[in-house]
Amino acid sequence: MADYREAPLATRPKTLDPNEYFNLSPDYRRAEEDRAALRANLKRQYQLQLNNPHRTELIEDPALTRWVYARASPYPHFRPTKKTSLLGVMFGVVPLFALYYIFKTDRDNKEEKIKAGTLDRKFNLSS
Repeated sequence: MADYREAPLATRPKTLDPNEYFNLSPDYRRAEEDRAALRANLKRQYQLQLNNPHRTELIEDPALTRWVYARASPYPHFRPTKKTSLLGVMFGVVPLFALYYIFKTDRDNKEEKIKAGTLDRKFNLSS
């Protein structure tokens, strides 16, 4: 950590900030250790279930179940925000108007050339 040089346009990460890294209270350290022990215990239980050779049932992972449910039914959990509204307009409405404008101007130009008789028609099937 001693040779870490800060970037001019970025802030120092919390894990490299000496004030945040070394000056932690004992209560905070104890809480972190308790959370790590809980995670390790849950991981151990999951690994025991997963590697059980006599397993006959499926392993129920509540976090995975919640994630699959949220991916399968996003509409009850959708919240319209400025970002989602802007993305909806940019990818839903703008391409429709852009394609309409492109096809309309191309067709109008082609009709004008046909009326003026300057359009070179290739692949004329009638003659």
